[in-house]
Amino acid sequence: MPTPTSHAKLLQWVEEIVTLCRPDAVQWCDGSQDEYDQMIQLAVAAGLATPLDAATRPNSYLFRSDPSDVARVENRTYIASRNPEDAGPTNNWIDPETLKATMRGLYAGCMAGRTLFVIPFSMGPVGSPIAKIGVEITDSPYVVVNMHIMTRVGGKVLEVLGTDGEFVPCLHSVGKPLAPGQADNGVWPCAPLDSKYISHFPEERMIWAYGSGYGGNALLGKKCLALRIASAQARDEGWLAEHMLILKLTNPLGAVRFVAAAFPSACGKTNLAMLVPTIAGWKVETVGDDIAWMKFGKDGQLYAINPEAGFFGVAPGTSSKSNPNAMSAIARNTIFTNVALTSANDIWWEGIGYEPPAGEVIDWKGKSWERKEVAAHANARFTAPAHQCPAIAAEWQDPAGVPISAILFGGRRPGTVPLVHQALSWQHGVFLGSIVGSEVTAAALDVQAGTVRRDPFAMLPFCGYNMGDYFAHWLRIGETAGAQLPQIFFVNWFRKAADGRWLWPGYGENSRVLRWIFEQCEGTGKFVLTPLGIMPTDDALDAPASVSAADMAELLKVDREGWLAEIADVRSRHYPKFGDKLPPALLQELDALQARLSA
Repeated sequence: MPTPTSHAKLLQWVEEIVTLCRPDAVQWCDGSQDEYDQMIQLAVAAGLATPLDAATRPNSYLFRSDPSDVARVENRTYIASRNPEDAGPTNNWIDPETLKATMRGLYAGCMAGRTLFVIPFSMGPVGSPIAKIGVEITDSPYVVVNMHIMTRVGGKVLEVLGTDGEFVPCLHSVGKPLAPGQADNGVWPCAPLDSKYISHFPEERMIWAYGSGYGGNALLGKKCLALRIASAQARDEGWLAEHMLILKLTNPLGAVRFVAAAFPSACGKTNLAMLVPTIAGWKVETVGDDIAWMKFGKDGQLYAINPEAGFFGVAPGTSSKSNPNAMSAIARNTIFTNVALTSANDIWWEGIGYEPPAGEVIDWKGKSWERKEVAAHANARFTAPAHQCPAIAAEWQDPAGVPISAILFGGRRPGTVPLVHQALSWQHGVFLGSIVGSEVTAAALDVQAGTVRRDPFAMLPFCGYNMGDYFAHWLRIGETAGAQLPQIFFVNWFRKAADGRWLWPGYGENSRVLRWIFEQCEGTGKFVLTPLGIMPTDDALDAPASVSAADMAELLKVDREGWLAEIADVRSRHYPKFGDKLPPALLQELDALQARLSA
């Protein structure tokens, strides 16, 4: 096919990779439905994709990956900055030239027997001043179809790129060359674990991935570009690339506020992004469920886009109770990975809200399910177009972005942390973001039960540079001339009573907390000042019927002893990791909190 661009740097790079990887053919992706269908048929013919029942779940397919290739491989994910200090203590560092030499050896001839696909893609609405362009080279049709859903792919991207525009080169291979006459024959192609590399070169704005065909290891627009590389770009250019949902909140009078929120995994992030409110007259709509890019507008406000075009969601636990909008979004045109297959050729997983139907169920490993183990892998996924979500906001593709009024942090904390509190200032809010964590409630291999696993800003696996410098960047954002900064809040839906029951029902009832946050942004909320910050009065949240007055008091209590222990943990186990990169302002906030609690 003719080359659809005259961008000299892009053409030179593609030629270099073709020479190195030696594919049998080269195909430039145009983002069309015909191309999507072609990739699906290639996967079906290779025995890698199973068509689902067309009447029940039209144009949807099930893939099963190799058991060694089921999730992000954090221990094989690298930040290859020139100076190891620039990667920081929370990242894996390898010297960039050493890493390139290793990976060039792996890439040599790695696409033999396969087609090399060139995927020009936009993270964010094509042409948006907040968007960025990437080009992913891959030998995986699975990656092509997922990138079709998760990003904007095709000729319009190349038009915006022009002849000399900036792009992030993203190189990916499954690492499984085919000999003449050889085929995958239903075996998921990937390399052994010790040959997998997910490598980021932040100074060069470049991503190289090898050996995995799954998720964030292979869809390089997602965590790799949208967070690890983009966070370094954001630091240098004065904006924010964050692991945050974006939602639109409308009150009964029609007033609108947009909220961004960062939570560690398993803390209900996607459920909040698609929440169905339980309070009359209020509406929640989805702008994005995972990533937010935020830049200052001319009016001094932070405007956010969702750089993705789809949802790459965790399937287990998703149900019509926990997330009805997600269930509607995946009713058609969806890729499922590592879920179970029913005898009716439909999908099933643990927590879907109903028992597995009668008949044989095939588990995620392709075996008849004997109910001794889970039918769907714990990290099983769905990939669905965002526009299929019934709660998608009209503004979700606005190239200018949406103005952010509030930023939420949170974690899974059975005790200590109240249901909601508001930061006293931007600096105090950055402090709250820096100590985000979730409590480990069951014994793990190397973590004692009850220990708080810190995940600052929910960015621990995704920050592309030293996290101490990342904290400093957030503090600098607060000093931007003319900035109209969002209010910052900390929420915790996961408080438990002494007898182990949940104190707060969560799900749609979280809209009551969102309403108070909305009112605080409007200046109409009822609040009190506490040592922790600004908190609702006892009657500000209009507690649901299932929450007693005593439970509400517990949810909004300032646990002085618990917080003093929290401070001690931050001082001894968390902040020291960042050494002299830790901004002094955060220690000042820690000292101030201790003083307020001790007064």
